[in-house]
Amino acid sequence: MNAAPKATPEDTRYRAPALDKGLDILELLAGHLQGMTRAEIIKALNRSPSEIYRMLERLVARRYVIRSTEGDRYSLSLKLLALGLCHPPIGRLVALAQPLMNQFSAQAEQSCHLGVYDQGNVLVIAQVPGPGVWGMAVRIGAHVGLVDTCSGQVLLAFQTAEQRARMLAEHRAVQGEVPFPQEKLEASCQRIAAQGHECRESLQSYGVTDISSPILGPDGHAIAVLTSPYIRRIDQHAGPSLETALTLLQEAAAALSPR
Repeated sequence: MNAAPKATPEDTRYRAPALDKGLDILELLAGHLQGMTRAEIIKALNRSPSEIYRMLERLVARRYVIRSTEGDRYSLSLKLLALGLCHPPIGRLVALAQPLMNQFSAQAEQSCHLGVYDQGNVLVIAQVPGPGVWGMAVRIGAHVGLVDTCSGQVLLAFQTAEQRARMLAEHRAVQGEVPFPQEKLEASCQRIAAQGHECRESLQSYGVTDISSPILGPDGHAIAVLTSPYIRRIDQHAGPSLETALTLLQEAAAALSPR
């Protein structure tokens, strides 16, 4: 994509020059996955350096655009995608997921929740409690950590390297987040991608084993993640095993993944 398309007479009836400049930058960057320097943006849009500088700074501040670590290149963040997911597609996903989550909860005797990526972390958009007296649940609307939770790491694992880098660039630590070194996180993502799911002791609560399975889009990348904080009963009601719960969770996630 080069310069922004010229406006037609109909387009110019109600002009908003500042908004147009911002949209021009977003549309331009959408065609350059590796980002662009400020000089390249100025040349492509045929704008003055001062105009582009001010607009870029505002887009970065509002997290629609991210600046490279070196500070010389700009690229789109995932915020526009996250905003899009907040509307009808999310409602559709929840509607499809709810009966499968109810079925999992009844069969596995565990709670489960559905999460999507949202502005640097994981947003819980649906939740079903376990059917028994005891259980653990994550509330709807909660943001959980991208780098230190089962849900977050599964979402990261099933992305392209470029997409994962953008998600991590947007990440902001949530309360109580456990530090996770970059090398360790990358190794974890590779392992999760190879095995197709994650199952490990929770880093947030004692006695909980988190199991997560991705909901994959047609391109094989995660659009959401289904997670269960598995709690093992030690009284006379043993309940389904961890292995059984994992299998049931994987089946539910697979049923939600578009073919």
